[in-house]
Amino acid sequence: MASETLTLISATPSPFARMNRIAMQLKGIQFELQNEVPWESSTVTPKHNPLEKLPILLFPDNKRAPVYDSAHIQEYIIQKYADREPKLLTGDIDLDLEARQIQVLSEGMMDAFVLAFWEGQREEDKRSKEWMARQDRKIDGAMRAFDEMVKARKNQGREFLVGDQLTIADIAAVCAVGSIDYIGVREGWKSKYPDLAKWWEEMDQREGFRDTRPVMFELKESVV
Repeated sequence: MASETLTLISATPSPFARMNRIAMQLKGIQFELQNEVPWESSTVTPKHNPLEKLPILLFPDNKRAPVYDSAHIQEYIIQKYADREPKLLTGDIDLDLEARQIQVLSEGMMDAFVLAFWEGQREEDKRSKEWMARQDRKIDGAMRAFDEMVKARKNQGREFLVGDQLTIADIAAVCAVGSIDYIGVREGWKSKYPDLAKWWEEMDQREGFRDTRPVMFELKESVV
C-alpha cells in the first residue's frame, strides 16, 4: 500500500483537505489531487461519501472503502505511515490527546466559518442574525484560544503547539487561521493577535504548507 498512489478528493479552497495534503506531502506519500465542487450536480462526492462532504481519500482499484472526514483521514495517515517522518504525534498519550483536541478546535472553527459563509449567501431578509452571531462567537473564541496557546508556548521557548516537534495540532491551527486570513473575514486580526500572526506566518512558510494554500473556485450553481 505504501508504494501505491492514493487519491484525495478536495475542494481548492478547503482548509479541511489542506490538513491532509500537508500531512501526506510531509510524509512523502504518493497521492493525486482531484478537485471538486461538492455542491454542484456533477460532483462524484455522493458516490464515495453519503454525507456528500470533502475531503475523501480513495484507494487504488477500490481495495478498501474510502476514508472521509479530514480528522479520520489524518488518523489513517498517521497510523498507516507511522514508519515515515515526521510522526506528527509525540507518542505520549496526554500530549497526543492535546494535539487531537487542538485539531477538534481547528475543525470547529472552520465549520463555523463555513456555516456563517453560507448563511451570508442568503438574501438579507432571510438571514438569521442570531445564527450568524453564534458562528462569529465560535470563530472569535477559537482565535483567542490559538493566541493564548501561542503566547504560552512562546513563554516556554517552544516553537510548536504540542511537544517539541511538528504535530497535527500545528497543521490544523495553521489551516484554520489561514482560512480566516485568506477570506479576510477578520480584518485587522494580525494587529489584534500579533503573537499568533507571527507564529502563523512563520509556520505557513514551511515546506508542505506554502504550496497548499487555498485557491478559490467558481460556483456555477446556486446553493442557497
